[in-house]
Amino acid sequence: MQRTIRTFSVDNIIEFKNNLLSWAQQFETVLWLDSNNYHQKYASFDGALAADDFTSIKTDYHQGFNKLKEYQTITKDYIFGYMTYDLKNDVERLSSNNFDGLHFPDLYFFQPKKLIFIKGNDVEFHYLRMVDDEIEDDFDEIKVLKKQEFSNKEPEVKIKLRIHKDEYHAKVSQVLEHIHKGDIYEANFCQEFYAENATINPVEVYKHLNRISEPPFASFLKLDNKFALCASPERYIKKQGTKIISQPIKGTAKRLVSEFDDAQLALDLMRDEKERAENVMIVDLVRNDLSKTAKIGSVKVEELCKVYSFKQVHQLISTVVSEVEENTHPIDIIQSTYPMGSMTGAPKVSAMKIIENLEETKRGLYSGSIGYFTPENDFDFNVIIRSILYNEEKKYISYSVGGAITAQSVVEKEYEECLLKAKAMKYVLLNSK
Repeated sequence: MQRTIRTFSVDNIIEFKNNLLSWAQQFETVLWLDSNNYHQKYASFDGALAADDFTSIKTDYHQGFNKLKEYQTITKDYIFGYMTYDLKNDVERLSSNNFDGLHFPDLYFFQPKKLIFIKGNDVEFHYLRMVDDEIEDDFDEIKVLKKQEFSNKEPEVKIKLRIHKDEYHAKVSQVLEHIHKGDIYEANFCQEFYAENATINPVEVYKHLNRISEPPFASFLKLDNKFALCASPERYIKKQGTKIISQPIKGTAKRLVSEFDDAQLALDLMRDEKERAENVMIVDLVRNDLSKTAKIGSVKVEELCKVYSFKQVHQLISTVVSEVEENTHPIDIIQSTYPMGSMTGAPKVSAMKIIENLEETKRGLYSGSIGYFTPENDFDFNVIIRSILYNEEKKYISYSVGGAITAQSVVEKEYEECLLKAKAMKYVLLNSK
C-alpha cells in the first residue's frame, strides 16, 4: 500500500521529539523508538513514531510466529510491535506458569496510519490514507504544542520485591548447583520489583527515565491501557539487506563521577575474566543461533567484549554477524534465534526450563523485544531490559532485572549487580511528577 511522504526541517529537534510523543497520546496505539543520538553502528534513524493502527495482529504464543509470518507477508508495509519472552513456548516445548500482574498479549504488531521518522534535523512523515493537508496540519500542531501541566502531587508508588534477598540467595545457589552438575553453563536469573494500586503518568516517567539513561534502543509503547517505558541499551537482532547483526550484552559496571576512576573501572570490566567468560558463552550461543539461517561460513564476530559506556553503567557488548540468502523469510530468522541468548543462558532450552522453575514472575514483555519490519523485509529489534511496565487499568507497575549466573558467580555480587541495574527505574518511579 502506497504511503504519502513529506519531509520538513526542524531547528530544535529535541523539543520536537518531546512534543511528538505528547501529541501521539491521542491515539490508542503508539510506539516510539529513540536512539538518543547514540551513533551506534547500523543505526537507521534517530527516532521513529508509529501511531494509529490501520491493521494489527494480537495473539497468544500458540502458532505465534506462523501468524506473524502470514501477517508480515500479506501486509508488505512497515509494521511495528513486540514479542514477549513467552513466545519461547511456540519455539520449544515449554510453558509459562508464573504470576502475571500485567497481562500483555504475547505478540502484538500493527500497521500504522501515521509513521514519522527523525533523521538529523529532518522529519519524514509517511502516512496511509491521508486526508487533504493532514500531514501539514499535524506537523504544525506538533511544532506549537504547548507544554502540558501535570499535577505536582508526589507519586504514590510503594515498591516491593517479589523475591527477597535471602530467597534470592537460595535460588541462585540452586542455579549454581545445576551448573556444577553440568546441566547448564550459564543462566540468566531474573527477579521482579513491583507496585500495586499505583498511578503514574507514563509519558513523564518515560521522559525522565530516558533523560537519565539516554540508551540507543529506547522505546515507549502504548497499547490501550498498557505501557512499556523502555531504556534498553541492547540490540537483539537487525536485518539489513542480507546481513544479520546481533549485539548481546553480558558484563556490567557502574559509572563513577571521577573521570580517572570511571575510565579505570571500564578498563577493569574489559579485563574481568568472569564478565568476559559470561559474554563469550553467549556469543557462542548467538553464533550457533545465527548459523541456522546463515550462508555457510558467513557467521563472524565483528567485536568481542567491547566496552560501551552509558549514563548509568558500562557494558560489555559483542557484535555477531552473518549473511543470509535473499529469499530467507525474516520471521524464520527471528524464530530460529528466539528468545535472545543474553536473557536465557546456555544451553538455551535447559536454561529456560531451570529459570522458569526458579523465577516467581512470568516475564511477559520483560526480556522480550520491541521493534519493526520494513516493506523491504528488513527489521530491527531491541531487548526489553531496564524497562518499566505498567497496566493502567489494574494500577500495577513492574520492572525486572537479572544477571548471568556462571560457575564463577558470587551470589552477593550478583545481587548487588541487580540493584545497580534497577537503580534508574526505582529513581524515576519515586521522583517523576
